[in-house]
Amino acid sequence: MTANQSANRPTVAIAGANGFVGKALLARLLPDYYVIGLTRSERRSEAVAVDGRPSLEWRRADLFSLLEIEKGLQGADYAFYLVHSMVPSARLTQGKFQDMDIILADNFARAAKKAGVKQIIYLGGLIPEEVDGSSSHLYSRLEVEETLRSHGVPVTVLRAGIVVGANGLSFHLISRLIRNLPVMICPSWMSSKTHPIALQDVVALLAACIGRKKAYGQSIDVGGPDTLTYNEMILKTARIMGRKRHLYPIPLFMATMSSLWIALVADVSLKLVKPIVGSLTHSLVARRRWLQEEIGVSGLTFEESVRIALEEKQTKEGKTKAHPFVSNVRSVQRLVLPKGRSAAWTSKDYAQWLPRNLKPFIKVEEMDERLHFLLFGMKKPLLELTYSAERSTDDRVLYYITGGLLAHDDNTSRRGRLEFREVLNGQYVMVAIHEFIPKLPWFLYSMTQALAHLWVMHRYGRYLRLKANSSALKKEARDMG
Repeated sequence: MTANQSANRPTVAIAGANGFVGKALLARLLPDYYVIGLTRSERRSEAVAVDGRPSLEWRRADLFSLLEIEKGLQGADYAFYLVHSMVPSARLTQGKFQDMDIILADNFARAAKKAGVKQIIYLGGLIPEEVDGSSSHLYSRLEVEETLRSHGVPVTVLRAGIVVGANGLSFHLISRLIRNLPVMICPSWMSSKTHPIALQDVVALLAACIGRKKAYGQSIDVGGPDTLTYNEMILKTARIMGRKRHLYPIPLFMATMSSLWIALVADVSLKLVKPIVGSLTHSLVARRRWLQEEIGVSGLTFEESVRIALEEKQTKEGKTKAHPFVSNVRSVQRLVLPKGRSAAWTSKDYAQWLPRNLKPFIKVEEMDERLHFLLFGMKKPLLELTYSAERSTDDRVLYYITGGLLAHDDNTSRRGRLEFREVLNGQYVMVAIHEFIPKLPWFLYSMTQALAHLWVMHRYGRYLRLKANSSALKKEARDMG
């Protein structure tokens, strides 16, 4: 991108530009903006001309890599965040999808701050009046919003329910159920109210947020004119498709059974279906739709949006596509951070806690910014970690995996790494391993080293919780005394 291009048109980066909403948004923004499409897949990196002007540039950026996202957002004035982490990103993934979401959002927010981005625009999900924590999917949405805001860049959140479009996951599930099941037993979650919105309307609203100062720092509900239950959406869609379907409601929630059944019938990963079904313990209805009123987007009806979606060429993007993985590992563990402590403190404390609690089997030696993890009686380390002073701060400490008996030689070239990172304004510290490639045969690694790491993390997490509780009790005693 040249300076003239930047001066003539604002530059907008889209994380998730290859996705269902991202592709439609990208097409909407061209050629009025210079667009940077961020994707983790290998794609052309040169700019693409629209109407004779360079308008689109693809940049490869793994959102789990802060370094790559920093490069990806260079030169961006505004940045869209259209990302979720429910699809596994490694051959072995240890950790909850909520914690993966926080890592991704934190990387994006940090990189946006460094790049001087003026505004982050995030497409989230509708939230009920009260979130009681019973739905991890709903609670995760709020945590992502908080994380994106935690580094000072103004954030605008559009909260949407089901986005109706040819390649959307929710519409894909509904249409596949209709095609494959003439009779459906409908658990109680299918009677929850929701607020569908057409893809075209979501894209128009996202585009309208760019540079809109009134929307800075706001979470804005959006929705179409219809408020419907899942049962009603299925019946309306079936009628448009010309199929008669019989639904029989039952007074049972059956979230786990429903998720398994839908995943099987719709041929979609259970990891994608389960959080969606679990979120439907509440009705999700848009409130305070002031942005739609302000820009005059009342929205297509559900039936209109379904007809458009069915007319569009159906692709297989509603189905989760498998990414080719090397035998790599990602482990993300959220630990309570004692008050007044930092990620830098945690990294040092962990290196001291480990040999103290695994004596005499494990010892840790520090040599010239390198940590050696040694098994009792052995001279060569099991793992060697090298501290990255250039990439570390007090709230994020990074070590690269640079050797050891248990590490494959490819770790150096693929940037295998261990990080300690503060999140959610210092409430927690994430201890995360990225792109680690074990030397052990995969079946042996998954049954030994992988389980050992998880056990150690749980033990260390318990230690930090006790330390945090002890500190809180001491403070309370001082305040009372």
